[in-house]
Amino acid sequence: MFVRYSSRHLLRPALAAALVAALASPATAGTADPALTGFIRVDQIGFTPAESKQAYLLTPGAAARFSVVDSRGRTVLTGVPGADRGTWNTKYPHVYPIDISALERPGSYRIKAGGLTSPEFRIAPAAQFAGPAAKTLTFFGTQRDGADVRPGELDRRPSHLNDRAATVYEWPTFTGPDTDVIQGDLTRIGGRVDVEGGWFDAGDYLKFTHILAYVDTLMWAARRDAGSLPSGVTSDLTAEARHGLRWLDKMWDEKSRTLYIQVGIGAGNEEGTFAGDHDVWRLPEADDHDTGEGRQYIRNRPVFRAAAPGQKISPNLAGRTAAAFALAAQVEPDRKTARRLLDQAATLYAQAKTTDVGQLVTSLPYAFYPEWAWRDDMELGGAQLALAAKRLGDPRAGAWLAQAAHWAGEYLSHEAGGDTLNLYDVSALAHRDLVLALRASGPHETRGLAVGEQDLIADLKAQLEIGVARATPDPFQAGADYAQFDAVPHTFGLVATARLYRSVSGDPSYDAFGTRQRGWAFGANPWGVSFMVGAGENAERCPHHQVANLKGRADGRHPMLTGAVVNGPNSADLFADGLGGHFDEMNHCPPDGVDRYEEFTGRGARYVDDVRSWQASEPADDFAAIALYALTLTSTP
Repeated sequence: MFVRYSSRHLLRPALAAALVAALASPATAGTADPALTGFIRVDQIGFTPAESKQAYLLTPGAAARFSVVDSRGRTVLTGVPGADRGTWNTKYPHVYPIDISALERPGSYRIKAGGLTSPEFRIAPAAQFAGPAAKTLTFFGTQRDGADVRPGELDRRPSHLNDRAATVYEWPTFTGPDTDVIQGDLTRIGGRVDVEGGWFDAGDYLKFTHILAYVDTLMWAARRDAGSLPSGVTSDLTAEARHGLRWLDKMWDEKSRTLYIQVGIGAGNEEGTFAGDHDVWRLPEADDHDTGEGRQYIRNRPVFRAAAPGQKISPNLAGRTAAAFALAAQVEPDRKTARRLLDQAATLYAQAKTTDVGQLVTSLPYAFYPEWAWRDDMELGGAQLALAAKRLGDPRAGAWLAQAAHWAGEYLSHEAGGDTLNLYDVSALAHRDLVLALRASGPHETRGLAVGEQDLIADLKAQLEIGVARATPDPFQAGADYAQFDAVPHTFGLVATARLYRSVSGDPSYDAFGTRQRGWAFGANPWGVSFMVGAGENAERCPHHQVANLKGRADGRHPMLTGAVVNGPNSADLFADGLGGHFDEMNHCPPDGVDRYEEFTGRGARYVDDVRSWQASEPADDFAAIALYALTLTSTP
């Protein structure tokens, strides 16, 4: 089963497969010594003084002594790389770890070895990670839909104002289980609803409650757990979290007990009488006035609901959406507003269908986001309700604590052991917050519960061990499966989980593992790429994103889609048929069409930085959200 088979994967079948970076990696600079060829890969953001610090020498030959030089070219550290960690691919059969943990003085540095030079990195206090965290908030500003947009460097304009009076339709019938092509026309079943606002899901313009609830939950959790973020970052984080919550408030009609789940359709129908979002490459502000033939559902986007009014709602949706409202209630300074948010969360949570669940509801088609776990969402919702109730002195806290513990026990019995923190499994955050709720409760509230602190902490550790088991034999010590979808968000999920585990266990033994995973995402990987746009010396340049492609640059300079986080490497098999053609309106990126990362394809994985490469280069809200949360936790010592 795919970890993700989303809209970004059903997207534009004419554009299948892989190309890459607009500019050559700066790690190619300086190969004067013919005895050593290859590349030095390092976290291009940097490290804190006390952290374990590791880079990698990727080479076809033997290792050479290394030195670390500061910004003035002075040597501050020398050493010998560690033992060969194994073959990456046939061209680069050796990967040597370079331990620079002894480097503790704040400053900017590069690693040199045999004529090779690494990208620059910094040694600085943990607060430095507020910088890339702030970049992700810039990305969410770009993703805003509706009237309340932030122009930003890509000159965003108000878009999809017609969503203020959108029509509700019956679920469409698709031509197959793995396609978003619709049979026949859509059937209207409801009147006008206001679903204006929110964020686009990815490089397209669809909006999903399933995704946005997860994103907003992480934003409110980041706001609550932020520690000492700069005031500007904190205010931007609060503003984005509130923007998301306003849209969730529209998608949840409390009076009729109706949850709307999606705005827009991915593709048109097989009869060719209408188009969908993925059939057109354009700026979003064009849609409201698009009167072209077959563009009726581009101009007036359909809305779909999770279930009939008053009927029970898929528990994954109910749990995570309730969690977003309840987390906001934990942070909201106005207690009257906080109580209203708590009541909204409570009503939603009570609407969950937890018997005869069947196939979960996520999106239309389900193949966009085929989630199967849901007890973690119910645990998360219950834990957040309990914490919010504790804060507000609400007597329902004990009941929600018991429900959260029940669902945690059910998760441990039925769903644990297969995944780590990401869009499809939120148990790591649920476990940590349930531990906090347990510690905030008295003995009479915790007696006889289905799980205790140690059960939850043990599963946090077990999730980290999933990553450790993958990292141990891997040359670059990657804890995520980079030959599957969502390698980068899974990586940031492991970074966050290492912090969550330490916060409740007091055990720092996974700190170095978490640091190496962060490093992998920011450049200490075979491709030498930071998978966050605008973060690091050699970052993603050609995201599969319409606004960025039509208004940004392809050379790593502004304007760009700052803060976007992409999937990163993916299965090489997904690129077997090539990348396909460009939309007529699409700017070619890279301009020369050359795949400069092809030589680093290895171990069944390939990374392609090309606007057509939805498999590797499409950003998504959930990717950026887990990066934001991980970096927020990391920025607090």
